[in-house]
Amino acid sequence: MLAIKRQAVASASRILLRPHILATLAAASSRAYHSKLCKSSDEAIEGIKSGDRLLIGGFGLCGIPENLLKAIARRKDIQQLTAVSNNAGTSDYGLGTLLQSRQIKRMMSSYVGENKEFARQYLGGELEVELVPQGTLAERVRCGGAGIPGFYTLTGVGTQVETGGIPIKYAKGSSEIEIPSEPRESKIFNGRKYIMEEGITGDFALVKAWKGDELGNLVFKYAANNFNGPMATAGKITVAEVEEIVPVGELKPDEIHIQGIHVHRVLKGEQYEKRIEKLTLRHTGSDEQQLSSGMKQRIHIIKRAAREFKNGMYVNLGIGMPVLASNYIDPGITVHLQSENGILGMGPFPTPDEVDADLVNAGKESVTVLPGGTCFSSDVSFGMIRGNRLDMTILGGMQVSQSGDLSNWVVPGKIIKGMGGAMDLVAAPNSRVVVTMTHNAKDGSPKILKENTLPLTGTKCVDRIITDKCVFDVVPGRGLLLRELSYGNTVDEIKAMTGCAFEVASDVAETF
Repeated sequence: MLAIKRQAVASASRILLRPHILATLAAASSRAYHSKLCKSSDEAIEGIKSGDRLLIGGFGLCGIPENLLKAIARRKDIQQLTAVSNNAGTSDYGLGTLLQSRQIKRMMSSYVGENKEFARQYLGGELEVELVPQGTLAERVRCGGAGIPGFYTLTGVGTQVETGGIPIKYAKGSSEIEIPSEPRESKIFNGRKYIMEEGITGDFALVKAWKGDELGNLVFKYAANNFNGPMATAGKITVAEVEEIVPVGELKPDEIHIQGIHVHRVLKGEQYEKRIEKLTLRHTGSDEQQLSSGMKQRIHIIKRAAREFKNGMYVNLGIGMPVLASNYIDPGITVHLQSENGILGMGPFPTPDEVDADLVNAGKESVTVLPGGTCFSSDVSFGMIRGNRLDMTILGGMQVSQSGDLSNWVVPGKIIKGMGGAMDLVAAPNSRVVVTMTHNAKDGSPKILKENTLPLTGTKCVDRIITDKCVFDVVPGRGLLLRELSYGNTVDEIKAMTGCAFEVASDVAETF
């Protein structure tokens, strides 16, 4: 140690004796940087032209580059765009405004959601929509940014993603498919079939960050990382709008999420609304008494689903009904909830004082993060999922077959939600899949069938079905086994309202 100190003193002495070295160091500490700052959003989008492919960050309305999108909407000369984004915001905000102005020719997305204008244009044959599983979309963009032309995945095997035929464009005024999706190339690895997906790059990437400097280094806040992270790396020109410009050097090297080498232009956004698509607040027990009968039914199902949690589990909750389970975890156990938009350690819905526009779940609802929780990008999130890090996934369903096939993303020609992350979640081979849904559709028809009639989300992937009437297990090679009854229901009644035969456990009883 003494020798090291002597060496350091000697080196310092040599520097002090050489003034030109001191001058060089001083110049380096105050050097002029090649600034990437733009004065306005109009300047930031210069060069975008009709026919370009734009990679657009955000998830719902969380973390969207709202000022850049407004600037494009003002440029009516920019037409026929291809927009790559997880979804398209709402009908009147975010990417949805470019749909309203008819500036988009094709969307590449995983989820249509509740954007009625998006759905209307697609089903009416006015818009091309290439639906891609959410994790596949994130990985395709990540690979594009990393110079990887393609990769193989389990996601979509056995579905129309593999075989092709998903409508990209309908004929106007008709249910006829004008442009179908292409089948995927497949290959066997370790005895399992995988399908190939190609990397995605864009002419421009438009992303939103919390903080940035004039070198283009970016930091995201909470769940606003989402698709912004991978999108930022995959554009020929990446434009980042930020809430705050900080001096170069203020961001610590190990806290920077996106390095400036990926970013070509930086804009301090002129104005932020930061809308929350679904402001959702925590309910107390007394609040539940005021809920509608439909919501009470959903809570009845999800309270039973919450019993599936075991201490120490890592669990993903799908959008809709499953997300409610976060409010009914036994306080005596620890469950790590993962949301595919980039949260691990997700907590319950917030109180009014806890609401943050940068903290939403996969259903675009406001949430909290528990102490020890973390946030990350969408590609990292689905790496956890594909890598079998989750113990269990709870999803909603439209139909489940007696062999465990799941359908939950589309009613052709009528309802188009998109597959979101469900295909990725059910393809993870070691993750237990629990489906929560009402036992019957609104017209009384069964949702549990011998064979699904709707397009599949996954094949032989469901382990347990929890409905408002009962609990079924899917037993490989045998079919369904009735395990539990909801209070007031009998085995004969379950047989009458179920669309396939099933076995009955010897100890079946009313339990919830």
